[in-house]
Amino acid sequence: MIDYAGLMTKAAMLRKKLGEDSDSPIDVFALAQRIEGLSLVYYPLGENLSGMCIKGQGENNVVAINSTMTQGRQRFTLAHEFYHLYFDENMVAVCEKNLYSGKDVEKSADLFASYFLMPEAALLIMAKTLIKNSQKQQLTLEDLIHIEQYFGVSHQAIVYRLRFTPYLEQSKADLFFNVFVRSRAEFLGYSSDLYKALPIEKQYMTYGHYIKQAEQLFSKGLISTGKYEQLLLDAFRTDLVYGEEEDGDVID
Repeated sequence: MIDYAGLMTKAAMLRKKLGEDSDSPIDVFALAQRIEGLSLVYYPLGENLSGMCIKGQGENNVVAINSTMTQGRQRFTLAHEFYHLYFDENMVAVCEKNLYSGKDVEKSADLFASYFLMPEAALLIMAKTLIKNSQKQQLTLEDLIHIEQYFGVSHQAIVYRLRFTPYLEQSKADLFFNVFVRSRAEFLGYSSDLYKALPIEKQYMTYGHYIKQAEQLFSKGLISTGKYEQLLLDAFRTDLVYGEEEDGDVID
């Protein structure tokens, strides 16, 4: 049985633990890179998987994200994996792409991700304000785009969450759920990055603990230059080995 109130509490607790306030949007990828002992891997995981979480001994954990999904969905998936990392007793979690499907632990992780990225109070205040300003009874497609852009989540994630509130009736939610909103978002003046996958050159990448550990081993003289470079190449970091940069450094 899903404990909705408990999941809200867990989401609020983790935001506080990781140094975030209770209401604001979160840069979840930047947050992940600050978590001690966590390696974050971007990799094309196929059509059926969204991500996975592998917990090691001590602070030696890996979260993998399907890099072919839209960036909004990747953000949601990373928050989903936080649930497995911090609250799931299983050491390995392989997560399907379909939202709110499968075992209860996967549904709980999806709900946790929703509460973590879109805190209940902040979300409902925004929904109420948009309805009041438009003098309508229900949220419009433009309202949904505004909310998903603010919180940085996928369109389907916001529709699913709001259809359980008085502000988006079931029939409209069903209509909006599979609407392609990228062009509409652009016409409203928003960036469309949220609805795009990462560029091909960034779909294979590793950040965090693994890279830091390789650097420490090399700086202490425990591994050779060749071994260090091989570790980086195994982590898809050709940019660190060969100094590949699209643009030079800018100080401003």
